[in-house]
Amino acid sequence: MRTLANILWHFPLFGFLTAFYTFLIGIFFTITVIGAPIGLGLIQHSKFLLSPFSKKMVSDSGANNEKSFIWKIMEVIAFLLYLPLGILASIITVLQILFLCITVVGIPVAIVLAKSLSTYFNPVGKICVNN
Repeated sequence: MRTLANILWHFPLFGFLTAFYTFLIGIFFTITVIGAPIGLGLIQHSKFLLSPFSKKMVSDSGANNEKSFIWKIMEVIAFLLYLPLGILASIITVLQILFLCITVVGIPVAIVLAKSLSTYFNPVGKICVNN
């Protein structure tokens, strides 16, 4: 069932384009030094968007990754800079979810957006793992 849902996500609903654009935005943020934590989170989110019904986004604090003190400071600064955009992206995503649930065809897309809502709010420190 997951495979069928992933296929439906990609071909009639163009999920691969969403993954590609998210990857490009992640690369752009990664090129900037201060936006690297945001960019890495968005790159992980694009990986999630390639098979959203087989994977999930989690915080990397549970993965026992040791980070340097400077990286932790960069994450906090990047989150504070991204916060207004994250709030706006989350509000837009919630509205999209509500409108997509009106039709039966839009429900799979609404499920994907609902699963990644926390990543839209804060992509810093998120990783994609198998479900």
